[in-house]
Amino acid sequence: MHRIIIEGGKELSGEVKISGSKNSAVALVPAAVLCDEEVTIANVPNISDIEALDEILNFLGAKVTRKEDIIKIDSKDVENKLIPEKITKKLRASYYFMGALLSRFKKVEMYFPGGCSIGARPINLHLKGFEAMGAKVIENDNLFTITADNLKGAKINLDFASVGATINLMLAAVKADGTTIISNAAKEPHIVNVATFLNNMGAKISGAGTSEIKIIGVKHLHSCFHEVVPDYIETGTYMILASAIGKDMMITNIIPDHVESLISKLDDMGVPMQIGIDFVKISAPSKLKQANIKTQVYPGFPTDLQQPMATLLTQANGKSIINETIWENRFLNLLELNKMGATTETLTNSKAVIIGPTTLKGKKVKATDLRAGASLVIAGLIASGKTIIENADYILRGYENIIEKLRLIGAKISLEEIE
Repeated sequence: MHRIIIEGGKELSGEVKISGSKNSAVALVPAAVLCDEEVTIANVPNISDIEALDEILNFLGAKVTRKEDIIKIDSKDVENKLIPEKITKKLRASYYFMGALLSRFKKVEMYFPGGCSIGARPINLHLKGFEAMGAKVIENDNLFTITADNLKGAKINLDFASVGATINLMLAAVKADGTTIISNAAKEPHIVNVATFLNNMGAKISGAGTSEIKIIGVKHLHSCFHEVVPDYIETGTYMILASAIGKDMMITNIIPDHVESLISKLDDMGVPMQIGIDFVKISAPSKLKQANIKTQVYPGFPTDLQQPMATLLTQANGKSIINETIWENRFLNLLELNKMGATTETLTNSKAVIIGPTTLKGKKVKATDLRAGASLVIAGLIASGKTIIENADYILRGYENIIEKLRLIGAKISLEEIE
């Protein structure tokens, strides 16, 4: 276990280069087992979630080599065997092995995945999709056994535009017989990135990034080179930080279109921004206007930026309201912000009020999930005095080299390992 220690109240300036997308990479790595040859994936972030996926690949018999941000995965000799629960519970994205192994071997056994505690995160949409393709699902004490004598293409309409279900069903459909059409599909950039990776290997996928994705099954996937897109949630996190205490902060290696909803909201709050082809330059304004946030599926305001944004709203003038429409347990960070002097109130599981501006003071707080941790890092950098963030391993799951990146722009921050 780790904790982060921050001496806050320092203006931050300089350049932050955004890493490859966590949400994309954690799907691309399991997708590699669909290939009958070696694949190369570049711009892979060095985060603990990727290490956990590598552990699963090694357990299954894949040959994995990594040099800096490049991973080579040779899945030719992969064995289809039960993945231990102690590995799958490390991260939510382990469930992508369900779709990949089912597609390749027509059978998969694995335990329910882990991940952040941000509310009920059922995989019923995934399972219903597998069943529509002819698979049989058996659940026994958190162990799922999914088999299909003949996996067939099907028309699948998702009740909710779930990112995980969209990707998992794409993976399952790649080697199924016939054509699969996923309606009400999620549209996030990492879905397009995963579809591009699969197509680079010889898959036949069209419509990724729209509400309807069409997959024509193929028998063989070949080697390819692929690059992970920049992480738009990391981009947004540093944009929010810059809006609070930045001075000419440059955030580079970004795709501005991916954070359009955030750019619009920060503009409404009075944040001056210079936006280029692959960068944004931000200085914190002297006063921030209040804002109301409603999380929505892409391209709406991302749920993963709601918690970091909550910290910024503690510095805004007036009453801000947050409506969380995706997850029902994503306000635990507000309890920690209140310890630091924020004025927030959770009205329901989906609605909270923040009144600002308030002066934040360093305290000992606890990260309850990945993005709550990011919220507290921003709070600690804003606050006067020392902030200690316990459970920092959540943060390391999704932000590559966060300590080093923040130090380079002037933050006084350190990471400590504790027993």
